Amino acid sequence: MQTLKVDRFDGTMVIFTDKEKKYFAIEKTEIPFDVKKGDRVEIDNDGNLTLIKK
Repeated sequence: MQTLKVDRFDGTMVIFTDKEKKYFAIEKTEIPFDVKKGDRVEIDNDGNLTLIKK
């Protein structure tokens, strides 16, 4: 499992960073919930996203 943080939005993409400052882009339509800048999500080995509650 990996934790990602929403860095920014770019058109139809949500740009995430991990703890090593690597960037990941996921299409907004592929995220099953609303996210905003600074939110953290976990992604499991099957690609399922879970919003981490603050």
